[in-house]
Amino acid sequence: MTVRKNQATLSADEKRRFVAAVLELKRGGRYDAFVTTHNRFIMADTDSGERTGHRSPSFLPWHRRFLLEFERALQSVDSSVALPYWDWSTDRTARAPLWAPDFLGGTGRASDGRVTDGPFAASTGNWPINVRVDSRTYLRRSLGTGVRELPTRAEVDSVLAITAYDAAPWNSASDGFRNHLEGWRGANLHNRVHVWVGGQMATGVSPNDPVFWLHHAYVDKLWAQWQRRHPGSGYVPTGGTPDVVDLRETMKPWNDVTPADMLDHTAHYTFDTD
Repeated sequence: MTVRKNQATLSADEKRRFVAAVLELKRGGRYDAFVTTHNRFIMADTDSGERTGHRSPSFLPWHRRFLLEFERALQSVDSSVALPYWDWSTDRTARAPLWAPDFLGGTGRASDGRVTDGPFAASTGNWPINVRVDSRTYLRRSLGTGVRELPTRAEVDSVLAITAYDAAPWNSASDGFRNHLEGWRGANLHNRVHVWVGGQMATGVSPNDPVFWLHHAYVDKLWAQWQRRHPGSGYVPTGGTPDVVDLRETMKPWNDVTPADMLDHTAHYTFDTD
């Protein structure tokens, strides 16, 4: 069984294996396919039209399947690798261990945001940005510039306390756990982290930055915690809802998965702590 660990507890060998597997997916072209998929959906998902990966109830199950496919791709390179998660409510600064040169590298330089250390720096030649929103072909970050503070543990707890999963109008205006976690209302958890990292993470091609996977692995963990805390509050809507994915409706771009299929993560992986 795959166990997803807090990045702060990874051994040097676990970090090395994760980075090596990510770089191998990049070399073979498989990594960029994930970037393309994410950008296609974030650009198409709108409050007033069809929405699947974002601004909608299926934000969480869609990303759970997306992460699972990426994790399986990593494991096709190295079966020992699992997706680590970044608890940004605890590791809240640019000095946190995930930004070290032996893992993801640090923030970008002030002049252009270019990341200059770590395995994904442009100088290594191993991380060209091929699926991009502008002409810049290097990984960019600006940690703590777009917004100064990452979410706190108190803010996370306040969102976990919300009872309802989601509510009409099933978009970025909705009240409920999903939208507060996604970040369009209230404490602004998930969205705020993307902006805090900056660079490509603040765009539709956010998976260009490998921290995307660690960020979303933690968002997924928070969903799992919420599910255990509110066992009587399931996924909604359950049927007949225009423009959004109902409980047993297929999620694009896949033809074999519904939100109902993604409710129990323990069939695929567990976390090191609850």
